[in-house]
Amino acid sequence: MAQLAPIAAAIGAGASIYGNVRQGQAQAANAKAQARAAQEQERARAEQTALQQAAEARAREARLAGTLASTRARLAAGGLSPDEGSAANLTAGIERDAAAAQADSDQLFAARLSAGRRSLLNSDGSLTSFLRAGSTFGSSLRNLLD
Repeated sequence: MAQLAPIAAAIGAGASIYGNVRQGQAQAANAKAQARAAQEQERARAEQTALQQAAEARAREARLAGTLASTRARLAAGGLSPDEGSAANLTAGIERDAAAAQADSDQLFAARLSAGRRSLLNSDGSLTSFLRAGSTFGSSLRNLLD
């Protein structure tokens, strides 16, 4: 009877290891499914942000074109050539301001995209089960040796 105790302990350890490995496989499959879902959500969020950025850029370009056209028309109505002297400086300043606003918007867009990214250090749980199984096997083996 005393000889069956180590065999029963070894069988119990094997069953425990098998259970841990199966649990780990299920966790790994679940983690992969969650990672795919998160990746799809991130892709959709990035696409939505890009579409919003493009719409804002088109609206900004339309406002700039309208502002430049009205400024040039007012300058021309006042007898000034909009392409010379202070009038040219005025229109160039408006264009510089618009370019700066576009650069700010581009930086905000890049920040939005980078903020939504998941860390490369996030674990997927695939190795945890094997480490847990090794720990269980080690403790079972220690119990057999004691």
